[in-house]
Amino acid sequence: MAVAVAVALVLTACRDDGASDDADQEPAATSPTEATADDGEAGGTDGFPAGVAVLDADDDLYALAEDLGPGEPGQPIAVQAVDAGLDATVWRVLHHSRSLDGEDIAVSGLVAVPEGEPPKDGRPVASWAHGTTGIADECAPSRTLELAAATPLLARGMVVVATDYEGLGTPGRHPYLVGESQGRGVLDVVRAAQALGPAIGAGEQVVLWGHSQGGHAVLFANEIAAEWAPELEVVGTVAGAPPSQLPLMADFIGDGPGGFFLAMVVAGWAEAYDELDPADVLTPTGLERLDAVDDGCVRHVAETWGAPTTEDLIRPEGAEAEPWPRLFVENDPGRRAGTSPVLVIHGGQDEIVPVVTSGLLVDGMCRVGQPVQRLVYDDADHTSVVPSSLGDMLDWIDDRLAGQPAPDDCAAAGGG
Repeated sequence: MAVAVAVALVLTACRDDGASDDADQEPAATSPTEATADDGEAGGTDGFPAGVAVLDADDDLYALAEDLGPGEPGQPIAVQAVDAGLDATVWRVLHHSRSLDGEDIAVSGLVAVPEGEPPKDGRPVASWAHGTTGIADECAPSRTLELAAATPLLARGMVVVATDYEGLGTPGRHPYLVGESQGRGVLDVVRAAQALGPAIGAGEQVVLWGHSQGGHAVLFANEIAAEWAPELEVVGTVAGAPPSQLPLMADFIGDGPGGFFLAMVVAGWAEAYDELDPADVLTPTGLERLDAVDDGCVRHVAETWGAPTTEDLIRPEGAEAEPWPRLFVENDPGRRAGTSPVLVIHGGQDEIVPVVTSGLLVDGMCRVGQPVQRLVYDDADHTSVVPSSLGDMLDWIDDRLAGQPAPDDCAAAGGG
């Protein structure tokens, strides 16, 4: 079973069903909402706080990421109105965050606002974390404007925010499947929306929702929220088909026809961790093809990475030598309890992330005291599980926003 699970995870990783191409913990930052509230009173543009650039349609928002002034994680830098084809006002947003080594960086994303006036205490916020699109800048959802997942939550009167993640759309390579990095992006875009003030109307309650790579991201966001963004009121986390059991990947990384996902892991992790050298894992041929991750999205990487045999691209010892095994453990979700209760959804016929992995994940979460419920839809696959689970997921979110106690499989099983 371990072999089958590991190979399947590496082969197919966590492709987004909506994709166009088929260091040490930092101290908690000052709330940007508090930091910019007074500026908003001073009078900004279009109702946004002073100091936030409001760009025209033909302006290059991403260029502002090249030369940053100082800012706290989540502090907004610029916004730009875009047409994402939704019944909502949608803004492309650029905000401050932090890399794993503590560098002040800019991260891009989207903020979608329902039509009409917000309630007096603001609208609940849903932070959507997308699945794998690739790690080249052109694959960023804020560039492709793919935000269809927001529709059912917008219809419920929620502000929907969607991070691109670090390095996806902005300078540097995206640290693909680096949990801490992705989790910071999921939380900091919420801070940015709240800091933008009445023009957005983002309230205090926050729900985290992601699928596939995004499921991995929201689990980490929930785990780090108390330290990274303690001011956020995270009331629930929904993780669809989240990749887990990553340590099993160390022995089997890159096998089979879907091994091109290895290129994104190697490139992204080398970006996040200075101690890693892609040459320790890849052959000269593999190194030559690694730049494909910067030249296109998933389909391009798959076409460029292909080889007659795995041995052409990956050294025999693969990722067996440290620090790779340690980093697989560090980036495996479910090793510590998070701020909010968790709902895990999975399709019984998932061909991308095997359903057995989320069972093992939930077992581990119970052991560390994380309240969690797992729902398996026997006839659904990686993609169809989203519509199959939508009603249950929305009901679960409604209950969390209403303050109802969350179902807990761990308690039902006697504490795991």
